[in-house]
Amino acid sequence: MKFTLKDYQDEAVAEVLDRMKKARKRWHEDKDSHAFSLTATTGAGKTVMAAAVFEALFYGNDEHDFEADSGAVVIWFSDDPSLNEQSKWRLFQAADKLTVSDLVTVENTFSREKFEPGKVYFLNTQKLGKKSLLVRGHDPDDEGLEKTATGETLMPDLRAHTIWQTIQNTIEDPDLTLYLVLDEAHRGMRDGGNTGERGKPTIVKQLINGTGTVPGIPIVWGISATVKRFNDAIEGMKRHDTLRNVVVDSKKVQDSGLIKDTIKLDVPDEIGDFATVLLRRGTERLRAMTKAWAEYSADQGQGETVQPLMVLQVPNNPDPNEIGRWIDTIFETWPDLPQDCVANVLGEHRTEQFGSYSVPYIEPERVQERDGVRILIAKDAISTGWDCPRAEVMVSFRAASDRTHITQLLGRMVRSPLARRIPGNDQLNAVDCLLPRFDKATVKAVADALMLGNEAEGDTPLRRVLIQPVELFPNPAMPEALWDKFVSLPSQSLPKKTARPVKRLTALAHELAHDGLLPNAGKKAHAAMHKVLDGLRVDLAGEIATARADVLTVEGQTLVADIATGGTSFDAFVESADYAVIEDAYRRAGRIISPDLATSYSGHLAAQNEETDDFEDALIDAHTDIAALGLIDAVKVRLEQAAEALANEWLTEYQTAIALLTDKRRDAYREISELSATPFDVRLAKPTSRLQPTKALEAGTETDLPRFPDHLLCDAEAMCPDELNGLETKVQAVEMQRDGRIGWYRNPSRTSQDSLGIAYDYAGDTLILRPDFLFFSVDASGAVIADIIDPHGDFLADGASKLRGLANYAEKHGSKFGRIQAVAEVDGSTLMLDLKAEDVRQLVRSVPNSREAYRSPLSAPYI
Repeated sequence: MKFTLKDYQDEAVAEVLDRMKKARKRWHEDKDSHAFSLTATTGAGKTVMAAAVFEALFYGNDEHDFEADSGAVVIWFSDDPSLNEQSKWRLFQAADKLTVSDLVTVENTFSREKFEPGKVYFLNTQKLGKKSLLVRGHDPDDEGLEKTATGETLMPDLRAHTIWQTIQNTIEDPDLTLYLVLDEAHRGMRDGGNTGERGKPTIVKQLINGTGTVPGIPIVWGISATVKRFNDAIEGMKRHDTLRNVVVDSKKVQDSGLIKDTIKLDVPDEIGDFATVLLRRGTERLRAMTKAWAEYSADQGQGETVQPLMVLQVPNNPDPNEIGRWIDTIFETWPDLPQDCVANVLGEHRTEQFGSYSVPYIEPERVQERDGVRILIAKDAISTGWDCPRAEVMVSFRAASDRTHITQLLGRMVRSPLARRIPGNDQLNAVDCLLPRFDKATVKAVADALMLGNEAEGDTPLRRVLIQPVELFPNPAMPEALWDKFVSLPSQSLPKKTARPVKRLTALAHELAHDGLLPNAGKKAHAAMHKVLDGLRVDLAGEIATARADVLTVEGQTLVADIATGGTSFDAFVESADYAVIEDAYRRAGRIISPDLATSYSGHLAAQNEETDDFEDALIDAHTDIAALGLIDAVKVRLEQAAEALANEWLTEYQTAIALLTDKRRDAYREISELSATPFDVRLAKPTSRLQPTKALEAGTETDLPRFPDHLLCDAEAMCPDELNGLETKVQAVEMQRDGRIGWYRNPSRTSQDSLGIAYDYAGDTLILRPDFLFFSVDASGAVIADIIDPHGDFLADGASKLRGLANYAEKHGSKFGRIQAVAEVDGSTLMLDLKAEDVRQLVRSVPNSREAYRSPLSAPYI
């Protein structure tokens, strides 16, 4: 793969391959057909995951212990040709083993007896419609077919096979395995959905179930953000056994930074026609985003430029002259925009005349790469499957009754342009939507749909939707020493259950060498692991000798049948292993210690072998030794411990140098840090922009949020609006009255580089606590001191677990803070636990719930 998969993507790929392995085995052994689905929220990278699956399908994958299917044929099917082309291009971009010739768009001229193995064929609904040349001749009653004088049917263009016959021949070939991948799998599952003929099976269902003499495709994989309709349809067909579906955790997707954290919604405060006003505002937003991205690119100095565009969403039957007036408004607001920056993706697929503007058509899949397009006129055709991360502003002239179309399109606009979160910058991690024809009640419904999920976009519980927020910037009153203290504070990341320490070490070595921080880091990493393996060969010499003998011998049984007596017996035999057996055992060992390390260590052993002058023989001996190591469980455990320790040592040693790199490079190290099997410390990033709500909307009543001074981020009046509950309000007031206080920080509750996280264990799962507040003071010497104060209810089920997490964090990092305290209201009193005190830490580790800890003599009144 050209891309490094996110952790959740790699997990999903492993699960999909597991389903395919089972389905393939059962099809070839018992002719049983199987289906399963992959569901992941928009922006999760489903096409990238599919690329990894196809590479493994065609070429195998050692990490996931998946053998290649030499007869694999894939049909990628959707109901939109442009969506297919976009998917084809993204597959090619993501996979380094899939060539252009491996990705085949099935055109009307296509004619083969069977599909060719090792290829992905792109088909769409229209290509299988009754009028398509690909299917002419499949239906003998088709009146459009020409016939000879004797009544024989003539195939169109002398075609030897219809597409249905090609599918049938491929399925019936015992050496081939046909996989059907349904993109946007929820579509086309209703009877008559593709043809308009209610009650007739859709083309998708004909592919799955079969039609006429054509059997159903044996292995079906549905991909969508919401697959309920697909899953229900598969179950109702009863033609395929269902395998356990693969579900990607939307929290992991949001945490990854691949999709934006925030959606801003602007609506008029008054009743009336404010289309022009909000269109000007949208254009100003586009100009501001363009400037912000240009400044960010210049600051990073790596040419990571983003040219944001604005989607102008028009009604289904728009007035061309009115659209022309809207374009006039855009150019009046931003005169420097090039006149040829406007394009349309309307269903007519033609140049449109809007007032005095001739606006060309552009294929939706081409918009992202065409930086010159800054204004895109659309209806709702791009609400499904469209991918354009640089679409960051939308002005929708749809009526309030069209909120579903708006919600779906916004769901397509949340991808991060650089496929990562911009540290501490809410403006660049947000998308703007302006709704001139909505009222506040209706926009609240849009906000709820976006935050809570719906059938169109699936579950996205962590997305923030803010209505008319204010942007906060670093408070100029805060001294630079405070920010130095802030970015030095340690934050913790979630450990990965599927962490591969050796692979993590190798990846870290590559990045350190790339940035010139540790020359020859790869060689040094492997040399260190060679030393560990050399030590293991000494420590486990007896076990290795036994394992080596097992590798070099093949044991079997011979069945002996006595014809005269009718008796049978089994005689054991032992044979010496040949080269193929040794190499197979060596490859299996490579999956355990990593293929790269197995290769370098075999060379290391061969070079040390003084008993033979033949390097090939020495290499076979080395492969035998490594195969033996792979049979001993202790080898994997100790090797991974050593790899984890060395990676963590390097990350700590080069932490300061890494902090001086660009955001993109720091993000690479952050991802490697988070691949740890245990919680690992990462530094906080300084926030540069935060979007903050200014109003609370409850039961239709809108109230202004209170505003606070001395926050690290503030508006133009040096204030920060925030919604604090009763206990939080009390803590904020008490803390800011203490001597020496200079500022406070509301720690974001969501995953971001400017949010301090603390790992804790709850019911066997490692989770992240994000304390509510950081407070900053200056002592008599002028040094800045940071405090963690975390007010939480004592009634929470995981309250005791969070206290233990705070205790562990305080034990490890307490020296970096003045105070680390948990606060709760218990029995009418506000009480505090000082987690920097050893006896308090021992207490919270022993109590079954947090209330007992607060009721103990070791708690104190919070004053």
